[in-house]
Amino acid sequence: MPPATAAPAPSLIQLYLAFQAISLRAFGGVLPWTRYELVERRRWLAEEEFTALLGVCQFLPGPNISNLSVAIGTRFHGPAGALAAFFGLYTLPMVIVLVLAQGYARYGSVPAISGALNGVAAAAAGLIAAMALKMAQPLLKGRPWLPLAFIALTFAAQVGLHLSLLWTIPVLASLSILLLKKGE
Repeated sequence: MPPATAAPAPSLIQLYLAFQAISLRAFGGVLPWTRYELVERRRWLAEEEFTALLGVCQFLPGPNISNLSVAIGTRFHGPAGALAAFFGLYTLPMVIVLVLAQGYARYGSVPAISGALNGVAAAAAGLIAAMALKMAQPLLKGRPWLPLAFIALTFAAQVGLHLSLLWTIPVLASLSILLLKKGE
């Protein structure tokens, strides 16, 4: 089913360039920029579509952003779109990482460089927290207690009880689906 968006479907080159721009702006914190670029700026996906696709991609093996690029590319242009989005996401960052690795090998022990890297890590954590809050807003419509309850249950299972993620996710996901279906 094609996405219900305000903008026309992107071309292959637009997919490639959009994911390239995302990856260059969001080094280390790609999901917030991906959501901004595809939902808010270009309007290729609705909020609900982005959240649903990301949810599916989180269950798949591999990095969420890789899975998301393939899913979005496939949605618009099949396998060719998947390749365009995936390579747009990874081509230039791979070159940048190789150049930075050479620089880090040479200058990584300099205190100013170490401090700068700590600052970048803190900024990335803030971007992820901001994206989580934006993505939670559509979920909180209707029954705001339900998503919050499952966030708390998941946190308690992982941090407090140290339960295996392989059991926590399927059990809580199944329970949340049952409760959502019951409430419809």
